[in-house]
Amino acid sequence: MNKRVAAVLVAGVWLACAAAAGAQAMSDQAPPPGREQRGITPQELDLLRKDIRSQKKQLVAQNLKLTDAEATKFWPIYDQYTAELVKINNKKYAAIQDYADHYGTLSDQQAMSLMKQWQEVDIAAAQLRAKYLPIIAEAIGGKNAATFAQIDRRLTLMIELQLSSRIPLLQTQ
Repeated sequence: MNKRVAAVLVAGVWLACAAAAGAQAMSDQAPPPGREQRGITPQELDLLRKDIRSQKKQLVAQNLKLTDAEATKFWPIYDQYTAELVKINNKKYAAIQDYADHYGTLSDQQAMSLMKQWQEVDIAAAQLRAKYLPIIAEAIGGKNAATFAQIDRRLTLMIELQLSSRIPLLQTQ
């Protein structure tokens, strides 16, 4: 079982890296004449976020083995955590949209401001995870809470990789 899980993870990482490399190669190319190179449209971003939240909850449910009593305690906490995380991520996605809207015309100051916003979001998300870990542990126990934290972190990293691979590097503008 462990070998199978490891093989799936390795394949997933390989595919994610290949997708990231492909996206980077594409972002290094000049856009077609008359067409501005942009990362993600607002509609794509909104759909991506909704899809991610739905899939994330399904993956947590599939991989976090809870009793009925634990599940009754856990899911309202998870929903509250997710609602707070969405508020934090709204700032990140606003910065991404600002980047996309101004891609090609960003000054040094604007670029640094956007990166500072992104870093502040990362810090706020880490603080939120730290806030909820003991709350979740109290509800479902330490091992289950740690397992949730692992699942949540893995999914977050995969989402970040997917998102980052769709955003062209600033130097290519």
